[in-house]
Amino acid sequence: MSDTVVWRPKAGEIPQQPGVYRFRDAAQRVLYVGKAKNLRARLSNYFAPLASLHERTRRMVLSAASVEWTVVGTEFEALQLEFTWIKEFDPPFNVQFRDDKSYPYLAITLGEDVPRVLVTRNRNLKGARYFGPYTKVWAIRETVDLMLKAFPMRSCSESTYKRAEQTGRPCLLGDIGKCAAPCVARVSKEEHKSIALDFASFMAGNDSKFVGEVSRKMKAAAAVQDYESAAKFRDQLGALETALSKNTVVLSEDVDADIFGIAHDELAAAVQQFTVRGGRIRGVRSWVVDKELDLELDELVETVVHNAYDELDPPRLVVVPELPDDVTELETWLTGLRSERGVGSGKVVIRVAQRGELAALALTVATNARNALILYKTRRSGDFVARSQALADIQQALGMNDAPLRMECYDVSHLSGTNIVASMVVFEDGLPRKDQYRRFSIPESTDDTESIYQTLSRRLAHLDDDPAAAVAEALSQAESGVSAEAGTNPARPRFAYRPNLLIVDGGQPQVAAAARALEDAGISGIALCGIAKRLEEIWLPGSDYPVILPRNSDALFLIQRIRDEAHRFAITYQRQRRKRDVGSVLSEIPGLGPARVKELLRHFGSVTQLRAAQPEAISEVKGVGMVIAQTIFEKLRE
Repeated sequence: MSDTVVWRPKAGEIPQQPGVYRFRDAAQRVLYVGKAKNLRARLSNYFAPLASLHERTRRMVLSAASVEWTVVGTEFEALQLEFTWIKEFDPPFNVQFRDDKSYPYLAITLGEDVPRVLVTRNRNLKGARYFGPYTKVWAIRETVDLMLKAFPMRSCSESTYKRAEQTGRPCLLGDIGKCAAPCVARVSKEEHKSIALDFASFMAGNDSKFVGEVSRKMKAAAAVQDYESAAKFRDQLGALETALSKNTVVLSEDVDADIFGIAHDELAAAVQQFTVRGGRIRGVRSWVVDKELDLELDELVETVVHNAYDELDPPRLVVVPELPDDVTELETWLTGLRSERGVGSGKVVIRVAQRGELAALALTVATNARNALILYKTRRSGDFVARSQALADIQQALGMNDAPLRMECYDVSHLSGTNIVASMVVFEDGLPRKDQYRRFSIPESTDDTESIYQTLSRRLAHLDDDPAAAVAEALSQAESGVSAEAGTNPARPRFAYRPNLLIVDGGQPQVAAAARALEDAGISGIALCGIAKRLEEIWLPGSDYPVILPRNSDALFLIQRIRDEAHRFAITYQRQRRKRDVGSVLSEIPGLGPARVKELLRHFGSVTQLRAAQPEAISEVKGVGMVIAQTIFEKLRE
């Protein structure tokens, strides 16, 4: 592999000012757009020796055929230009937003001569103020129905309004008091627009002001015995209080904020956005981000904030899980958006919640994001079409004759070289077969590669066992009184069926060890690969370079899932072994029965904490004296 790409520009040609750069391929398609405070310093990172680059960065550089840059005056201008170009070119190596939901909004068309309120998914109505998004259409319709009692503004279509205007007869909503009926001049257009502005102000968070005003008007009308007006204000007050009761108060009444939660892994990130206005949650939105290049959390925050406010109006406070490097420029950009869209004045502040109610709400949002990421992965793996395509892509990428309908994945776990265990998990047709998972105890091993070799050798020794014959033999032994191996089910064979593909958790060394086990067992016709977690590379036996699957592909997602499942299964078994081992050691101490052993483990929370405890700390456990505590301390260090 050469040191770098042949089309690398000379360092002296690249300016040192702030700017934006674009990588293009041979067909002049824009692959990636980025910004830099110092273009020369940033671009030099891409032209380091290829072997030293992150795998995904190397793939992007090798896919490109040229790079071009544009110098700007300030870092803020670089941020603006980067956003503009990402939106214009949609580069494949920039973050890709996958939002498969079309959210309903409450819109008030203040730009029209006679404004109306409507539920819509269209975000391009000229001059409209939007509120939401809402997760359910029925919830927003219910809100509008309640609010029209307090703010009787037009909600009819254009054709209905014109017909009422021509006939001089209002529609049903005008007759029942849910519209002030400007169509028949019951109120002037100016008065109606004032009602619409009050509606928008209430939805924007100024709810306490309106509740107080209506309450004062009701009392004033009652005081002068204008009971008809008092009843009208009473109904209006009831509608406002009912609408407010449907939105949980989470912060102080003067707080307008958007709180973001982000959960991410190597391939994707789930984003949750809670919209809080007037201290109440007014809307919730979630979407998924596909990551092509490796991005840290602070870099994700910048792209998430840009995507969120491309259409929505930003509040004065934005809470994020981590501050990006260019937080000052991002705040300036959001402040400019508020001014341009007429939302209000005042600087937008981006910060991380540290304590109090805001931090508690941010924790809730983060929890929702984690759950959303799990749900996204679960739904993706449960999609039959996606699974079929993933198996076909794996077959093609690994050069297999058939699709890997049965895959077995192996992982090794240990604690500083002790309690070495291994796991085998099985996926058939892209789904886990937990009844065929197996665990291995490894008495002695020099390293992970030796452990992999031992595990595969034990598995391959039973590769061609007939499952039906094994079940029959086990049942026969049970009926004749021959005891089965401890921990086995006599009705279940040790292994079942021959796999199409063996996967090991690791890179070249682990794959080489597994290949050696196959060779020593004289087994052929089974594909083998390993997945290296650091760069998510797929390694084949005897290959100098890895197979790179697209970052957002279902094939890589499936291989990652089986690898993660093998890791989880191995870790669980290893922890069980450690707990059982320490329990058996403690039970050998005179005067220390099962109840006290259990109390010791409960008190310290983990075996690690117990091993690290001094005799004085151990003696604080109920029922454990200083003499026994000293014995425990010495026993655990033998």
